[in-house]
Amino acid sequence: MTKLVQVLAKFEKNKEWFLGKPLHDVESTIIHHYAFAENPSVFKYPDFAAAWALSIPLVVRLANKVKDEPLKSDFTIDLKHEIALYIWDNGKGPHLIAVPELCTDPEDSPQAQHCATTLSSEPPLCGEPVNKEDIFVAVKTCQKFHSERVPVIKKTWEKDAFFLEYYSDHADPSIPTIDLGVPNTERGHCGKTFAILERFLSSAVPKTKWLLVVDDDTLISLSRLQVLLSCYDPSEPVCLGERYGYGLSQGGYSYITGGGGMVFSREAVVQLLNSGCKCYSNDAPDDMVLGMCLNALGLPATHSPLFHQARPEDYARDFLAHQVPISFHKHWNIDPIAVYNKWLKDDWRAKASDGLNKSAKTEL
Repeated sequence: MTKLVQVLAKFEKNKEWFLGKPLHDVESTIIHHYAFAENPSVFKYPDFAAAWALSIPLVVRLANKVKDEPLKSDFTIDLKHEIALYIWDNGKGPHLIAVPELCTDPEDSPQAQHCATTLSSEPPLCGEPVNKEDIFVAVKTCQKFHSERVPVIKKTWEKDAFFLEYYSDHADPSIPTIDLGVPNTERGHCGKTFAILERFLSSAVPKTKWLLVVDDDTLISLSRLQVLLSCYDPSEPVCLGERYGYGLSQGGYSYITGGGGMVFSREAVVQLLNSGCKCYSNDAPDDMVLGMCLNALGLPATHSPLFHQARPEDYARDFLAHQVPISFHKHWNIDPIAVYNKWLKDDWRAKASDGLNKSAKTEL
C-alpha cells in the first residue's frame, strides 16, 4: 500500500487521470462489438487484475455524467473495455495512462520487485476439490453437430466427467444422445435447457450437488472447475460462470452466459423451478431467461473471469497470460483440440494442492 500511495502521488490530484495496466486487442472481436476494427490495438483498456485508479476530479465528472446521460449500450459484456470507452468518450475524455507499478506479475517473481500490485502465483483453493461424482454434466447438441462437435468433446474433456449426458433433438445410441422431446431451434435453446433442469431434479439421473450445462462447442477443464467449486457451498443457491448484463442502467438484470458454461447448485435449480419461471418460447435465449428468473428471485449471478464465452483469440494476450482458464467457447476458425491442449489440458489440482487457502468468490 505504501508503494501504491507513492506511485499515485506522482500524478497531480487536481487533474483528471485514468491509470492502469493497459490491455489491447490484436484483432477486432465480438466481445468488444468489433470496436476500432481498422486498428484494434490503438485503444487501451485496463486490466482489472492489476488494479486501476481514477483521480477524484474524474470520478466527480463521471458521476454527474451518469446521472445526466443514460448509458447507451443495452448489453454489458466486458466491463473493463466498456468503462474505458465511457471514460474516453470519443476523445473528449482521458486515455488510459500506463502505470508500470500496477502489475499482474506473480508476487514471488523477481519482476515484481518494483510493483505496487501483484497476483498470487497459485490458483485458488478453498478446500479439497469437489469430487467428480458431485458434478452432473449436461451437453446441449443437435443432430447436425453429432459428427462435427461431439467427437471433439470425446477426444478432449469427456473422459474427466463421471456423469455426463448429451441432449439432442435426435436419439443416437452411438454417442449416446437423449431426445428430451424439445424440437431443435437455431438459437436460444430455452426449452431444452429447462428440460435439462427438470431432468436434473428427477430420478432419471444420479443425484449430484452440481449441474454444469454447456454447449457442444464449449471447451472446458473439469478438473479446474472441481477446484473452483471448492469455494462454494452447494446447499446455497449458486449460479456461476461468466456474467453478462442486460439493461443494467434501466433496472435490468445480470445473467451467466451459456457458451462458457453455466454452473448451478442443486439448491439453485430447485428454487428456479419452484418459482414457476418458464421460457416464453423454446427458442428464447436460455441464459437471459435464467438471468431474469434469478433477478426475480433475488439470487445473484456469480461471475468468474475464468469462464469465457469466446475463443482465446478474442481476448487480449496479456489478459489471458495470468489466468488459469476454465473454459472457452466456439470452434470458428480454430482447431478446437489444439486450443484445448494449449489452454485447458493440464491438471490444475496438482498446483492447487500445494496449500494455498484463499477465497475465489468473485461477486463484484
